[in-house]
Amino acid sequence: MQSMIWTIPNILTVLRLLAAPGVAVMFLFFARPWADWFALVLFVIAAVTDWFDGYLAREWKQETRFGAMLDPIADKAMVVIALLVVTGFSGMNAWILLPATLILFREVFVSGLREFLGSTAGLLKVTKLAKWKTTAQMVALAVLFSTGIFKYHFAERVQGMDGPTIGAILSGDLPDEFFLGRLLWWQDATFFAGVVLLWIAAALTAITGWDYFIKAKPFLMDRQR
Repeated sequence: MQSMIWTIPNILTVLRLLAAPGVAVMFLFFARPWADWFALVLFVIAAVTDWFDGYLAREWKQETRFGAMLDPIADKAMVVIALLVVTGFSGMNAWILLPATLILFREVFVSGLREFLGSTAGLLKVTKLAKWKTTAQMVALAVLFSTGIFKYHFAERVQGMDGPTIGAILSGDLPDEFFLGRLLWWQDATFFAGVVLLWIAAALTAITGWDYFIKAKPFLMDRQR
């Protein structure tokens, strides 16, 4: 029945799908670092629903074709849009741009495979490794969103200070009343951790993409007469 589509798990999935563009919209309506805060909170909440909707659907036996179709779309929308935002505000940093490109390429490639396979696309079932891949992507992106928060809080607190004063505070020659050293440490730490996690996610993305290609390969071969 049509009314059965609107179960709580499916509603959570739809909300996660709607939250995906909301992450980018935050940077259009709010100044930084507030945009970073709102984007981070929205992204984390949406990522948590990714676990809850699947768990509730299985526990309550409310798994539907609608949910099975929409869940991976919502995941991909969240990751792709967040990657675009993070890559943009990182200034196209190569350490972020390269794994982001690999992740985007894989998502497009696998989506194309599924479309080509049509009714046989069921052989490309989501594996446990693919779920770990999605988790790694979301954790990495959440950490990188937090980098923007520390960066802009640091920028706010040094506004009006000259270079020598900032240097003296960071070196310990002047008292650090605004916790500049701590902010700078967290900025660097979250960036490093986020980049490492993003490369791990990219590696898992490449492995699962290759696995899907191997599974689909027999269906891509032209039959010889």
